[in-house]
Amino acid sequence: MDRRSLIRHAGIAGVLAAGVAPSVHAQAAIRWRLTSSFPKALDTIYGASDVFAAGVKAMSGGKFEVSVHAPGELVPALGVVDAVQAGTVEMGHTAPYYFFGKDPTFAMATAIPFGLNSRQLTAWMYDGSGLKLFREFYDQYNMVNFPGGNTGAQMGGWYRKEIKTAADMKGLKMRIGGFAGQVLTRMGGVPQNIPGGEIYQALEKGTIDATEWVGPYDDEKLGFHKVAKNYYYPGWWEGGAQLEFYINKAAYNALSAENKAIVEAASSHAHTVMQARYDARNPAALKRLVAGGAKVLAFPKAIMDLAYKESMALYSDLSASNPNWKKIYADYSNFRRDQNLWFRFTEAQFDRYMQSAKL
Repeated sequence: MDRRSLIRHAGIAGVLAAGVAPSVHAQAAIRWRLTSSFPKALDTIYGASDVFAAGVKAMSGGKFEVSVHAPGELVPALGVVDAVQAGTVEMGHTAPYYFFGKDPTFAMATAIPFGLNSRQLTAWMYDGSGLKLFREFYDQYNMVNFPGGNTGAQMGGWYRKEIKTAADMKGLKMRIGGFAGQVLTRMGGVPQNIPGGEIYQALEKGTIDATEWVGPYDDEKLGFHKVAKNYYYPGWWEGGAQLEFYINKAAYNALSAENKAIVEAASSHAHTVMQARYDARNPAALKRLVAGGAKVLAFPKAIMDLAYKESMALYSDLSASNPNWKKIYADYSNFRRDQNLWFRFTEAQFDRYMQSAKL
C-alpha cells in the first residue's frame, strides 16, 4: 500500500473511530425541558409531568429524557404558552384555560362552565373531533398538544362568608381559574387570576373573599381551610378540568416516528394516572377537612341557575364574535348534548342509586 493510500485509509478509520460513533450517539440522545404551571408540593397535578417524564425515559431505554421544572425555574407559571411557542423550552404542562386572555377558545381544552365531565371530555378528545380541532387551533401558536391529566369534577371553593343568594355574589373577589371568571363577572363578582402558589396568602390577607382550586386533596395541602371554613360544591365551572402537554412544533416534528409514539403513550398514561390519584385520594382528604371544621355546603339552586343562564349567554356572544370559538364550540356542544343523553340513562342513574345505598 502506498503512502497516500495508507493516509487515506487511516483517515477514514480515524473518522469512524473519533467522529461517526459520537455523532450517532449524540443524535440518539434527546434532552427536553418541560416547564409546569404548578407547584411541586401538589404531587397529583405537578406529578403528572413526572409520570410523563418517567414514561418517556423508560420506553426509550434512557435515550430520551425530559427534565421537569417548577414555575420560576425557567419561566413563570403563566408563561408556559409563550415559552413553548418561542421554543425557549421544548414543552410545558398547564391548564389551557389560564390563557383565555389570548383567545377564549383555549378554555374549552380544560373546562368551561356547565361543560363536559372528565370522561366525556376524554371521549371528545380521543374519539370525537376534539384533538383534531385543537391541533388546528394550536397550530397558530406553533404548538402540538396532548391531553395531560384531568382532575375530575371539582369543588366550588372556599368562602369567608356563606353564599345564600345570588346577591351574595355581588362584589365577591374570588380567585377563579381563567375563563370562568367571565361568567363570575356577569354574575356581579370580581375574578382574580392567581397562580396556585400565591392563593393562600391572598385569602389569608383578605385580598380575596373566596378561592377555588381543585378538590380536597390539593386544597388540604394548600391550607385553605385554615382561613376560610365554607366549602361549596359543585364546581359548576369545572365538571372535568383537563390539563395538556404543549410541545413546540419544531421540536415535535424533529422526533422520529418511534419517539412520537413514545410521547403519545407517555401522555395518555399520565392523563389516566392523574385522575386516578385524585379519585383515590380525595375521599380521605374530605373527611379530614370536615373533621378540622370545614362546612361542606351546596350552592343554592338560584345561584346555579344564574350561572347557567350567564354561561349560555356568554357562549352565544362568543360564537357571534370569535371564529375560533364558533368552530370548536359547535362540535363541542353537539357532543355534550349527546353525551348527557347517554349518561342520563347509565352513569348518572347508576351513581344516584349507589350513592343512596347503604354501603
